[in-house]
Amino acid sequence: QVQLVESGGGLVQAGGSLRLSCAASGSIFSINDMGWYRQAPAKQRELVARMSRGGSTNYADSVKGRFTISRDDARNTVYLQMNSLNPEDTGVYYCNADIIPRGLFWGQGTQVTVSS
Repeated sequence: QVQLVESGGGLVQAGGSLRLSCAASGSIFSINDMGWYRQAPAKQRELVARMSRGGSTNYADSVKGRFTISRDDARNTVYLQMNSLNPEDTGVYYCNADIIPRGLFWGQGTQVTVSS
C-alpha cells in the first residue's frame, strides 16, 4: 500500500505565506512526477505545480513567481512554498505522485483559506 499525507494548510491573510508538505509512504521503489493540484468550491481540480524526478517544473500561470515546488527524494516528500497568497488561492490542495511500481496516487487534501 502507498499513502500520501499532506500537511501545512490553514487560514492566512492575503499577502501571507504557507508551506505545504506531502509525504509518501509504503511500498515505494522510486517516484516519478510529484505535484500539487487544487480545487476551489464549485470549480474543477486544477494543476498548481508539478516537478519531475529530474527537477523540471511546471506551474499554473496564476501562481508563477509566487509559488515554488520542491522535493526531497530521500524523504519521498514534495513541498509547495506559497507566497503572496490572495483569496483566489483558496481551496483544497491535493498532492499527487507517480509511484514506481504502484501507479498514480493522491493525498486526502489539505484546506487553504486566504482571507481578504
